[in-house]
Amino acid sequence: MYSLCGEATLRVEIKKSIFIATCVPIASEDDAKAAIARLSDLSATHNCWAYRLGAVYRFNDDGEPGGSAGRPILAAIDGQSYDGVCALVVRHFGGIKLGVGGLVRAYGNTVAECLRCAPKKPIIAKSPLAFEVPFADAYSIYGIIGQNQCTKLDESYTERGSRFVLLVEDDKIDDIRRILTDATAGRVEFCEP
Repeated sequence: MYSLCGEATLRVEIKKSIFIATCVPIASEDDAKAAIARLSDLSATHNCWAYRLGAVYRFNDDGEPGGSAGRPILAAIDGQSYDGVCALVVRHFGGIKLGVGGLVRAYGNTVAECLRCAPKKPIIAKSPLAFEVPFADAYSIYGIIGQNQCTKLDESYTERGSRFVLLVEDDKIDDIRRILTDATAGRVEFCEP
């Protein structure tokens, strides 16, 4: 899976109609709604959009024939394995009707090409890792966090010592567990986040 590094735009002319695709990274449905509101052109004939955020997706044809705009935009996002992306295509009608098939190709291909040209980054799956260590070992945990690009989600104190919750790349969890065990001479206790 991939996400965008930043906003990307592509302008295409198809049979005198202008299609302007803008794709943006999003972290929430509110981000998607804000992007759609910001990027929509009220003087355009249509402002069609779609977004994918994990299992959540939405699309809108904005007056185009049903299934001819929003769904192909979403298919372009999914077809290139993107997540956390909102795409909006502004269409300025040029006077020549494209038909449903032509619209499907125009919207889908414009977004697909915009995404192909956009800088992207892989989405790395991460999971929380929770553990407790005696107070004497807590200081060494900070170095391990920094050296292994972990994100500290929480730190609290218990009767036993310090409790940490880290966000760790899924493929590094076993390594981090081993590093923590070695650094604390086995005094670390893993627990539920």
